[in-house]
Amino acid sequence: MMKSENKGGDLTIAVSNFHMSYDEMGEGSIPVIFLHGFPFDKSMWAEQMEFLKSSYRVIALDTRGFGKSTDEESELSIEMFGDDLISFLDALYIEKAVVCGLSMGGYITLNAHQRFPERFEALVLCDTQCIADPVEIKEKRLNTILDIEADGIEKFNENLIQNLFHKDSLISKKGIVKNLSKVVNSNSPQIISQGLIALANRSETCSSLASINVPTLIIVGREDTLTPLAESEKMHKSIKGSTLKVIDDAGHVSNLEQPNVFNQYLGDFLATLSGLEVEEMSEARHAGK
Repeated sequence: MMKSENKGGDLTIAVSNFHMSYDEMGEGSIPVIFLHGFPFDKSMWAEQMEFLKSSYRVIALDTRGFGKSTDEESELSIEMFGDDLISFLDALYIEKAVVCGLSMGGYITLNAHQRFPERFEALVLCDTQCIADPVEIKEKRLNTILDIEADGIEKFNENLIQNLFHKDSLISKKGIVKNLSKVVNSNSPQIISQGLIALANRSETCSSLASINVPTLIIVGREDTLTPLAESEKMHKSIKGSTLKVIDDAGHVSNLEQPNVFNQYLGDFLATLSGLEVEEMSEARHAGK
């Protein structure tokens, strides 16, 4: 397998018919790929990248249309995002990866694994679900697009931010809320609308969960109202041997709200895959400071 010579932030590589932006740090035989939620970008994984970089090769992507992976022309879909992920792995000569996806990133992970299981070493599914949109949610998304076309995206963005976080985080973690708000507000109305269409039209992946035979970690904020704990519990029951971790005092963006707890769960899981003892990993991170 070819090693990547590039490290750093805002790298770009030609994938399909656009240029994908990504950050890469660290070294390791099995890369850990991070996929952000809607409508965020790769910066949401900064704490996880920093935490893991001394022991693993970690890569965070800007999904097509979001962040610096600009594409204002394509009709977006979860399947397209899954194809882009595989094309990205091909472009970097990555045969297999641990893929960690939050919310929409989880939809992409499950969709791609359903079609290309041989490319996955393990799955980390964060604040996500396997169901397709129920009819009422799909209609709500499509009506939201009409509202955006008529009135702009400000109201949508404000409502989204209020629903992403645990109620205490909105008060006690205003810096995190402000930073994510900036990311959300940086999206064009076109990309927000295309993202909503992609979410509304996604296929269910619940029917294929029983066939997942790679190690799988499921992480969810206990107060996640967008992809509730009950959905993570269903996935846990369906994926043989999976591990479920619930993070208290967290909503839909558990990695941002409780990064220390999230990182501990993720680090412990990765250590079991690599054979690296947790104590050794902790020492390696400390030495890298």
